[in-house]
Parts: sequence; structure tokens; C-alpha cells
Amino acid sequence: MTPPTVAVVGGGQLARMMAGPATALGLHLRVLAEGPDVSAAQAVPDAPVGVPADVDAVLALVEGAQVLTFEHEHVPAPVLDAVAARGVPVHPTPAALVHAQDKAVMRRRLTELGVPCPRWAPVADLADLERFRDAAGGRAVVKTTRGGYDGKGVRVVGDGPVPADVVAWCAAAADGSGPALLAEELVPFTRELAVLVARTPSGRSTVWPVVESVQRDGVCAEVVAPAPDLDPATAAEAERVARTVADGLGVTGVLAVELFEVPGPDGAAPRVLVNELAMRPHNSGHWTIDGAVTSQFEQHLRAVLDLPLGDVAPVARWTVMANVLGSTLDDLTDALPAVLGADPGARVHLYGKAVRPGRKLGHVNVSGDDLEDVRARARAAAAVLRGERPGDGGTA
Repeated sequence: MTPPTVAVVGGGQLARMMAGPATALGLHLRVLAEGPDVSAAQAVPDAPVGVPADVDAVLALVEGAQVLTFEHEHVPAPVLDAVAARGVPVHPTPAALVHAQDKAVMRRRLTELGVPCPRWAPVADLADLERFRDAAGGRAVVKTTRGGYDGKGVRVVGDGPVPADVVAWCAAAADGSGPALLAEELVPFTRELAVLVARTPSGRSTVWPVVESVQRDGVCAEVVAPAPDLDPATAAEAERVARTVADGLGVTGVLAVELFEVPGPDGAAPRVLVNELAMRPHNSGHWTIDGAVTSQFEQHLRAVLDLPLGDVAPVARWTVMANVLGSTLDDLTDALPAVLGADPGARVHLYGKAVRPGRKLGHVNVSGDDLEDVRARARAAAAVLRGERPGDGGTA
């Protein structure tokens, strides 16, 4: 008996967290790891070392595989074309993935689909940016169209002089030595939401409940599932938008749609605007590992293999995910006796990464019936893993 092989580009924590569901389903996971000791390589025995831009490494990865998928979007199109030429299915497809790789392509297509987005425009040079900023009320958000994530490649430009680094970006975009840019209006949102949808190549899809995502310095620090006090009409609209994006772009696998919640007109229900897309399991879905019948990682594997999708219903009234961003500890496992002893209900997920300031080292999920209790417990457990002593006042 030869189990189906799922090949994954990327050796980070997202690939690592596919290992458990793959084992449970009897699948063989093969991961292209950036080094022998990266997060996924510690959990996946079949983890050849290579980089996504190396077409030979990726072609070797997919030898005998039923599908190629990703834990990040940074894979050159020619490499994907070479895989497709070998007859190996790629999910999400290159035609869909480009919308997560290039923000300008994404904005154009979402606009065509009628998906609500912030006002935006491509920026060819500094003069373009100045014109957009004037039209958008004196402030704007500037983004590199490719390569940005977790707050990288994003700058807010206020009503004063354009920051020097943004001036440099504009000059590099104008002469072609740097990435293209786009500008977006600075949205006066009330909070950030996220919706995860899983879609199969045959078009079946499931949507998890809308969650609230709390950011710190451009990085997700906490997720509350479901989003508290969310108007039912807003929740329905967020789910409709997610399905529209998934179907309109032909996404296969898990798609994360990050949203701004903004006030509705004249007292109507709040509206949503699409902020970013990720075509893979996403930080805003880590709560599903312990808080939903089917986790985003199992569902992604099911989806890319075109298997029947699992139930996405929550298993508790509330689940809070708290990220562990940096630590004073050299080894986070040193904190396990304390964190597990203090709260046996806390579910700890560590990524096996070397400690660096602000780095995503793991997360904690806590579920229960009382939101404030669940939130406090998740934050307390994450604080212990960051090396903080009880009473230090650390929050997620």
C-alpha cells in the first residue's frame, strides 16, 4: 500500500502543523525545507533541503506526489509552470496564487468581482503617491506589491513629509530597481476580522466562523473565535465575500481573507473591506486546531487532494489563540511544567524555532464558555512561554 504523497514548499510552522493531520489521514507528507533544522524538518521525516526558486529541487520534491501545495506564496511562476508540465497538480493553481503574490493583481481582480476594498491605485513614482494622498484625505498606506508580510513592505504616510524610506521605495519603483508599489486609503476601521474558507478543485467549500484578529506591530498577536459582538448581517457579508473571492479567483485549499470592519452608513450594520489574502493555512486559523471539528491544516490537505471536506463547527462557545512573539527563554520547553501545571486546559503548540525578538515561536489555544476567562488564560499561558513571571502584566 502506497499512501498519497502531498508535497509542500516551505519548511516553517505551517508545514509542521500539517504533519499531525497527514499522519492521521494516512498521507505521506514531503516538505521542501530551507535547512535541516527548520520547524517542519523537525516533525516531517521526508524533508529534503532546497529553496523555492530552485526548479530542480522542486521537481525532485514532486516526484511521485499526487499534489504540490505551499506554506507560503513566494514561489516563482516558472517553477510552478515546470511542475505543471510534469503533470503534477498544483493547488492553489498558479493562476490563483498570483493574486496572493502580487497585491496590485489582487486589487484589480477583486475590483472586477465587485468585492469591497479600500480605495487604491498603483504608484509609479513619488508624484503618483502625492496625488493619491491628496485625493485620499492627506494620508495613505503604501505597500510593495510583492514580498511583504507581517507588516513588512507596508508604510503609513501621514499628512507631513513623505518618510525617507518611502521616497526611496518610489525612486526604486520608478527606475525598476525595486518592487512596484500601490497606495491604499488609510481605513478608519473599528477592528480587524478574518474569514477562512476551504475550497476543493471540484468547487466544494466550507467556511469557518468569522474571527477577530488583534495585531501588534503589524503581526497577529491574538485571535478570538468567533468574533465577539459581531452583527449577524456583517458576519453573513464577511462569509459571502470570502466565498466570492475563493470562487472568483479559483482558489483551491485554504484561503484566508483578512478584513477591516468599518461603520455602516446611518446606523446600518458595519461593513467589511478586504485587506489582504493568503492562499494557505493562516495564523488567524490556528484556533481551529483545538476549537473546531476540523482544523485548517486537515482541511487544507483534504481540499488539495479533492477529498470530502470536514465539519468546521466550533467545539466550544469561545476559543482564543494567543501567539508567543519572542521570549526571554533560550528554550520554550523549559516553561512547559509551569504553563501546563497552571492551566491543564491550555493547548500549547511550539514551533521548534530559535528565539529572536518578536519572532512567532508558538501559540496557545484556550476554549470555554466565558470569553474573558478564556482570553485571560490564553494570555497568561503565552506570557509564561515568553518568560514573564506571573504578575508581570504581559498581554497578547
